[in-house]
Amino acid sequence: MDNTLYITGAGVSSESGIPTFRGEDGLWTIGSENYTPQEMATRAMYQTNPVEFLSWYYHRFATYRHHGPNDVHHWLADKNLITQNIDGLDGKAGNQNYIAIHGRLDQMTLFHEQGPVVEKFMTPWEAVDENNIQESLLDVFRINPFSKTPLLDYSYKPFVLLFDEYYTDLYQIGEAQQRMYDAERMVFMGTSFSVNITQMALRAAIHNGIEIDIVDPNPVSIAYDKVRYYPMKASEYIQR
Repeated sequence: MDNTLYITGAGVSSESGIPTFRGEDGLWTIGSENYTPQEMATRAMYQTNPVEFLSWYYHRFATYRHHGPNDVHHWLADKNLITQNIDGLDGKAGNQNYIAIHGRLDQMTLFHEQGPVVEKFMTPWEAVDENNIQESLLDVFRINPFSKTPLLDYSYKPFVLLFDEYYTDLYQIGEAQQRMYDAERMVFMGTSFSVNITQMALRAAIHNGIEIDIVDPNPVSIAYDKVRYYPMKASEYIQR
């Protein structure tokens, strides 16, 4: 049985019309009027300025919620997969067992102290009124419109791992690490290796001495002798 672990990043969803994170129109390149993305996408911002946070999150992420999976997502539908993407396109393509290690756009949880595994709910994005977006977002996430402060264990928070948060089993980090150490081969697709999860996977691969494929139009060079580089889009790789 093939025990290849696929780890995907934003490059895989770019052919579905979703921007990558660090390109010219990247999701981590374009901030709000007053804050950089690295300032916006934090738990601290959600706690102190949920109106700004939710408005930015809605415009930068939720507006892509109707985009559909591309050929790569369908090809990965029966694969052992960890994705960094929150767009949910792997689920739409039929993968029933993938790990969305950074969360999912279509889900939310109670706003809680980090650590426990809590229930996830579907986010009612369709209830957001575009003509009254700020008040509507506060209502959807159960935030008092007067205090504008999310309440622990009452308000909701988008199910997304923020810059000042850490991996927990709510994001299936334990299962993800087990898959990394069980893998007999890894394929990294459309990722810049700039987040912790790819570094964890790379360390596991090197520790176990397994082969790695890196698929990206501009692949990152890795100091490891069992790497094969495929300087191409993921859609080209799957047609080899």
